[in-house]
Amino acid sequence: MKILLIEDEEPAAERLANIIKEIQPDAEIAGTIVSVKSAVKWFRENAMPELLIMDINLADGSSFEIFKEIKIMCPVIFTTAYDQYAIDAFKVNSIDYILKPVKKEELKAAFEKFMKLRAATVPDINSMISKLMGSKKEYQKRIIIRYGENIKLVEVKDVAYFYTEDKINFLCTFSNMRYPIDFNLDEVEHLVDPQEFFRINRQFIVNIVSIEKMLAWSKSRVKLMLKPSCDIETIVSTERSPLFKEWLTGTKSVE
Repeated sequence: MKILLIEDEEPAAERLANIIKEIQPDAEIAGTIVSVKSAVKWFRENAMPELLIMDINLADGSSFEIFKEIKIMCPVIFTTAYDQYAIDAFKVNSIDYILKPVKKEELKAAFEKFMKLRAATVPDINSMISKLMGSKKEYQKRIIIRYGENIKLVEVKDVAYFYTEDKINFLCTFSNMRYPIDFNLDEVEHLVDPQEFFRINRQFIVNIVSIEKMLAWSKSRVKLMLKPSCDIETIVSTERSPLFKEWLTGTKSVE
């Protein structure tokens, strides 16, 4: 289980980490973040953790600001020295709200809630049946584009890549036409064929046909030169690089 801590007080962060080791020995601390700005940066560069333990008051503002910048997809345990934020906490992904100093018994109870929530997740029966029957999943063939008063259909096979810029999601076709889309990249990942498209980082999903050149980059990463070219750097994140190499050779299905 990967857990991310967002806590700007070093003693409190160390105490949390020690309690977690006691009550959940198999847990892995994915990192300790100390500010809103660094948290937003971390989420844009890393995969979502399974659980988030978050202090509300950080050095550069309220941690609720993070939710305005990032779509948090995992449960959250909030910690705070104040009780006036409880209502705001439960408007987001909160499963518990613990007042500081955090007590071992309270954090253990919060973890039990999390484990029950995870165990109670209803399986996708249709997906399970499809896998058992060996049926192939159907992926979206066309995307409806709306810009101004215009409506246009774009064939997914004609899309070179999907990307995010200035908090807006776009697609770019092989003919270098760029259009805003209504889907975020998390949603796009489920719409397109993972044999043809790959999420190289939090900002880009590329079509394998769009890759013109690949360069070895620092920290075992790979830099891509795409066609059509893009002004934004397209570098496969460190975490995604091993999967990317398997995807290129078709040795692993990335879903």
